Amino acid sequence: MLNFVLAESALELVPREIGSRPAVVSDSKRRGAGATEILLDRSFHHAAMSKLKDSEKRGRPDLVHVALLSVTGTPLYLDGKMRAFVQTYPGLVLELAEKTRIPKNYLRFRGLMEKALVERPGEGLVTVYPGTMGELVRKKLAPDLVVGLSVQGRQTTAAEIAPRIASARNPCVIVGGFPHGHFSKDVLPVVDELVRIDPRPLEAHVVASRVVYEVEKSRRSLND
Repeated sequence: MLNFVLAESALELVPREIGSRPAVVSDSKRRGAGATEILLDRSFHHAAMSKLKDSEKRGRPDLVHVALLSVTGTPLYLDGKMRAFVQTYPGLVLELAEKTRIPKNYLRFRGLMEKALVERPGEGLVTVYPGTMGELVRKKLAPDLVVGLSVQGRQTTAAEIAPRIASARNPCVIVGGFPHGHFSKDVLPVVDELVRIDPRPLEAHVVASRVVYEVEKSRRSLND
C-alpha cells in the first residue's frame, strides 16, 4: 500500500483573526455562509491575508484540488493500492476513504471540503482529525520508507526513486501542498530521503502524478 500525503496543504477555513476583514465579509455574504465557514482563498481574500503568518504558503485550495485529482484518478488508487491524505497548514488531517473520487468541479470540491472542515466528520468519504506530520506518518501510517519531494532534496528522477518506493512494504510519499516555500521543521524529521525530480520547481500535481506513475511501472516490473 502506497501512502500519499499532501503536507502542510494550503487548505483551511478562514482564520478568525481575519474573519472581519472587508474582503472576507464580502465573500462570505455573497456565499451566504459564515466568515469562518468558507475556505481561505487568495483569489478572494488576498488583501485580508497580508498579515497572516506564512501567508505565502496559504489560501490555495485549488492547488490541493488539482493535486488530489491527479492521484485519485490513477490505476494505483482506483485498484485500492494507494491511500490519500491531506495534512493541512493548521494541523488537521483529511483522510479520504478508500477509492473515494474527488469532484472534478472545483465548486463542488470546495463545498465538500468546507462541509468536512466545519463538521469534522469521524467517518464517511472524508474523515477529519487533528494531526501533525509526525503523528500522521510515524504513529498512524508507520511506513518503512518515507520519501519527501522538495526542491531542497537530492537531485534524482521519478524513474530512479520509484523502484525503492515500489519495493517497500508500506511506503509513504510526501509532496508539499502549498504554492511557495519549503517544508517546515515539523515535516523534515519524518522524512527518510528528501529528493527533487527536476532541476526546476514543479507544481504539486506534476510531482505527484509523475511519481505515482513511475511507482505503478516499477510495481508491474516487480510482478512480472
